[in-house]
Amino acid sequence: MSVDIDAAVAILRRGGLVAFPTETVYGLGADARQPSAARRIFTVKARPSEHPLIVHIADASTMPEWAASVPSSAAALADAFWPGPLTVVVPRHPQVSTVVTGGRDTIGLRVPSHPMALALLGAFGGGIAAPSANRFGRVSPTTATHVRDDLGADVDLVLDGGPCTVGVESTIVDCTVDPPMILRLGGVPVEDVERVLGRAVQPATGPSRAPGMMASHYAPTCAVELAPMRSAARARCDELVRTGHQVDVLDPGPDAVAFANGLYGWLRSADDRGLDVLIVIAPPDEGLGAAVNERLRKASAPRPS
Repeated sequence: MSVDIDAAVAILRRGGLVAFPTETVYGLGADARQPSAARRIFTVKARPSEHPLIVHIADASTMPEWAASVPSSAAALADAFWPGPLTVVVPRHPQVSTVVTGGRDTIGLRVPSHPMALALLGAFGGGIAAPSANRFGRVSPTTATHVRDDLGADVDLVLDGGPCTVGVESTIVDCTVDPPMILRLGGVPVEDVERVLGRAVQPATGPSRAPGMMASHYAPTCAVELAPMRSAARARCDELVRTGHQVDVLDPGPDAVAFANGLYGWLRSADDRGLDVLIVIAPPDEGLGAAVNERLRKASAPRPS
């Protein structure tokens, strides 16, 4: 692994792009201190430049290098959940390029828990700006094969760390407001965030300010429909089949952890199998299930023209 890490570090330092595994999804990484490298992320993903990039760091002690200040809520969440699937939004340090932050005066920071990601960050010795390693708005990658299928030669190196263990992106908490605001549901349930903070958080409001806040996102090519129960899903499936559609029903059961872990793979498989419609029976809307359901709502939303 050290040979791959050394190669990845060399690529990052010369302004290249490296896809690497985290516990959530694979990220498309660039040196967060090089604006030109960050711009290449936007180009490769076809990502709007106003959408901020999360900066991955090796440990919480480096937060002052990226943040003008560290609110107490951010410090508490970092202490509780790092390394792990939670991103804190804090005031941007003046020396951080606004290319990375999408023109904003805030920055999202995270310490991932995947051992290969931590090895890369430790060897690199700096922050790595990294959104998911896929084309903008499409299904996020949870294996190295997904990355290669999506990005091909547009990424300089793909580090293969096996399948991601969480399967949905990090929870994003804006700690620059009081009470803190959940900008994206993810790998850390809201209930756990509130337990650590000792108070309720507010849901996201207003225009998109973080990755994944658009109405349509995480979407396969095929249509996704949500069904409240098995009987409704089967009836809808039979109806679509009678009209000549290629349809399947996704019903992984109530285990939200397993659902999250397999979700993006199942959405990608629907396209690989040439489905017209994938009907999904959602898990209970609590814990990690809330993040799964948010992804499903966005995957099933009307697509931008």
